[in-house]
Amino acid sequence: RGAMALPGELWTELPAEQRIFCSVLLFSWAVYLWEAFLAHRQRRVYRTTTHVPQELGQIMDSETFEKSRLYQLDKSTFSFWSGLYSEVEGTMILLCGGIPFLWNLSGQISGGGGFGPEYEIVQSLVFLLLATLFSAVTGLPWSLYNTFVIEEKHGFNQQTLGFFFKDAIKKFVVTQCILLPVTSLLLYIIKIGGDYFFIYAWLFTLVVSLVLVTIYADYIAPLFDKFIPLPEGELKQQIETMAKSIDFPLTKVYVVEGSKRSSHSNAYFYGFFKNKRIVLFDTLLEDYSALNKEPAEGEDGENEDTKSKTKNKKQGCKNEEVLAVLGHELGHWKLGHTVKNIIISQMNSFLCFFLFAVLIGRKELFAAFGFYDTQPTLIGLMIIFQFIFSPYNEVLSFCLTVLSRRFEFQADAFAKELGKAKDLYSALIKLNKDNLGFPVSDWIFSMWHYSHPPLLERLQALKVAKQE
Repeated sequence: RGAMALPGELWTELPAEQRIFCSVLLFSWAVYLWEAFLAHRQRRVYRTTTHVPQELGQIMDSETFEKSRLYQLDKSTFSFWSGLYSEVEGTMILLCGGIPFLWNLSGQISGGGGFGPEYEIVQSLVFLLLATLFSAVTGLPWSLYNTFVIEEKHGFNQQTLGFFFKDAIKKFVVTQCILLPVTSLLLYIIKIGGDYFFIYAWLFTLVVSLVLVTIYADYIAPLFDKFIPLPEGELKQQIETMAKSIDFPLTKVYVVEGSKRSSHSNAYFYGFFKNKRIVLFDTLLEDYSALNKEPAEGEDGENEDTKSKTKNKKQGCKNEEVLAVLGHELGHWKLGHTVKNIIISQMNSFLCFFLFAVLIGRKELFAAFGFYDTQPTLIGLMIIFQFIFSPYNEVLSFCLTVLSRRFEFQADAFAKELGKAKDLYSALIKLNKDNLGFPVSDWIFSMWHYSHPPLLERLQALKVAKQE
């Protein structure tokens, strides 16, 4: 009996910081193994479902089905190896004291610039810069492989190597230009905020997120992609008429040149109050998709093979289908899903800052990660938000996935009420084909991961109205 009780006794005899460290590591691996188990179940579906199921016979041809099966299988295998690498890397960083090492290195660098230990915010910014640089460098081979092997192999990648690197450097610089000033102000607010600093910190992050949402599409996104106003014509008129019919305060409609990066398609809206804009990816529109462009004059003598390739690659939706997709998107606005998501996000943010205020004074939390003599605020934020809140974040993420699926069904039903059921039905099939989505999924994998309901479920819900 004594021998059986030993592990429990050993655990209680361990210092608090060691128990915290071991718990964080064990939970991280438990989450990884759970995700690996789900991915394994889904991969089995990709491997064994080699023929179009009967209920999909009218929706998908066998060639597209096989293409999407192989694409998702490759993506899943890549995800397994990149996930394993990420977990091992994270574990090694924790076991080898990577965080305190990087903090001390940041102190030496800032000290060399004439900023001593009393300049904690400067040291924090150097730490953040080094950490994001390390993350960008170690993630680069995976990103290159994903873009130039997997996406290339399945016909989605439209980037050159030069464009990819230019894009990556631009993203890194823009991220630092936002991240470093925002972090320095947040740390300053926490330092001078007194007992109620968590309220001020939360209000600051709320303001920052609202400002970023406001300026993102006008000032940040155009640094990476070309946005052009949708030319006057039938589609623009129809979009404006539909927006007016549901009181959506539309001010502009843009087409974004997503095709120079990838042939995946999308549409979204943004903006606050009476200033809403709609953005359509060129890959979503039959008339704008680069894959549908006619060959230049004088190329009449092209061989049949090229013609059939172009025909196979026909992409995008007709105007009525684009309107149905937008009807779905505007449904999210009309039904208050956007506002509800913002409220949930801010309630969660406030709760996290409050709990951070409760825990920040616990020295054993810092000691668990190798900080015995100092308790830097940035490190506290990192430890508490990333590691201590990890179980809570997993539960919250699952709940938000369930809620998102509910919202998607409601937005589909809204488009159906607008009389768009038939067009949305065909648009969903086209988009699934264009993006090589695989319509068969393992039920647990789907329940845990899919923020959008599986294609068959959405089509089933639309079918009744379509038949009417």
